[in-house]
Amino acid sequence: MAKEIVINHSTLETRVAVLENTVVTELYHEREKERGVVGNIYKGKVLKVLPGMESAFVDIGLEKASFLYVDDMVPDFTMYDDYDDSGDARPDFSRKEGNNGGKRPPIDQLIKEGQEILVQVSKGPIGTKGARITGHLSIPGRNLVYMPTMDSVGVSRQISEEKERSRLKEIVYRLKPDKSGFIIRTVAEGRSEDEFHSDINFLVSLWDGILERYATSGAPSMVYQDLSVTYRVLRDLLAPDVKRMVIDDDQEYKNVRAFIREYMPKYSSIVNLFNRRQPIFDYYGIEEEIDRAMGQKVWLKSGGYLVIDQTEALTAIDVNTGRFVGKASHEETILKTNLEAVQELVYQLKLRNIGGIIIIDLIDMETPQNRQRVYQALKDELRNDKARSKILQISEIGLVEMTRKRDREQLNWLLSTTCPYCDGTGRIKSLSFTAFATFRELERMRMANHRMGPLTINVHPDVADYIFTEEGDFLANMQEKIGEKITLRSIDAFHHEQFEIYEF
Repeated sequence: MAKEIVINHSTLETRVAVLENTVVTELYHEREKERGVVGNIYKGKVLKVLPGMESAFVDIGLEKASFLYVDDMVPDFTMYDDYDDSGDARPDFSRKEGNNGGKRPPIDQLIKEGQEILVQVSKGPIGTKGARITGHLSIPGRNLVYMPTMDSVGVSRQISEEKERSRLKEIVYRLKPDKSGFIIRTVAEGRSEDEFHSDINFLVSLWDGILERYATSGAPSMVYQDLSVTYRVLRDLLAPDVKRMVIDDDQEYKNVRAFIREYMPKYSSIVNLFNRRQPIFDYYGIEEEIDRAMGQKVWLKSGGYLVIDQTEALTAIDVNTGRFVGKASHEETILKTNLEAVQELVYQLKLRNIGGIIIIDLIDMETPQNRQRVYQALKDELRNDKARSKILQISEIGLVEMTRKRDREQLNWLLSTTCPYCDGTGRIKSLSFTAFATFRELERMRMANHRMGPLTINVHPDVADYIFTEEGDFLANMQEKIGEKITLRSIDAFHHEQFEIYEF
């Protein structure tokens, strides 16, 4: 499958898109003033230890305290040979269900409040949650991931040939410093001993610098910052299946060319400068895909559609037949819609970087055979997704429960903000609700104070129109009960739910 990497660079932001057969499959976005924190290493200060939750909150200098779970403190190398290096340069320690057969010490025996510790961000802040941090530090290189707190060697499971796995392990075991660990990445297949020696020396010197900054810095402080998005893509995604890289900024193009000539010379020929007058993301159709990924409704080619509702707790995806009526039986129409939907929804999960708990509401199918067919199609699509996922069988009512690994902010959270009008609910109180809330407040005032002067009610123009046209008699009746004139004023600057009552 031919891949292209398209880089849109400016002084304010960098956007990177990965295309597979001209289809956008991954998007990365980084603003210069809002660099991501995943991969950064910090000297943190423990704020609070929670033995009952086997976790702690640590101040690393971010807006919200970071979360440290006990299993992210105790080494466990059992998963190293199951490491899936299909694009994420960091091993996933969150998959462990316990360390050392559940014999690890409790967290309050490992750290104390006020203690200074060295940690790395494994998942960035998402919504109202702070960053997830780990004591299992990892420093990615081109061919290796250095694990200074471990003492073993693992190989990416993407390298399947046993002879090659053994050769790579033997080289790294021989070259690595004592009491240190390495993971051999997928791109290291076929590499020579000299290349590993160079990588190890570079990563060890990088670690020495981190330790030096840790010893001389106060807490909280950052002691290592991961590469910018352009160079993370070069490090993690540049592989033989990438046939072309296009960059629209002349200086960034020169920087990337120089970097590749120095560290990955065999890829020099694939780097190109985009010099058309049209914006690069418009030319490749990426801007249109971003707009599509920001929408709630996604249309399918058949005329069906998906509705994707993203919340902090979970993501719900609803499948609908829409305009698709099919040509065969009702069950066949539903089956075709569901099969098309699972292909599109997995694409949307990857494009939007949706993670956490995901509930898929498929159109209900009558036969178990059709449910199994759709379930298998969903599993097949997820095999091409580099993020780890776990999926349960389709229930009797057509629901699929799944989880997907999330280590960076979802595209929707990154590029949008909570609506200041509805406060993120997606709905506001109706005009009638606000109108009658106003009347109820008038009644409270009347009952509390029998002698009032003329009153003025300030409301949004839409609420004022509703009261005049729909509830004019009620307002007149209220004026008669109070015995004073009531003036209704519309204020453009008011929220639909806002009202104000005062006496002259």
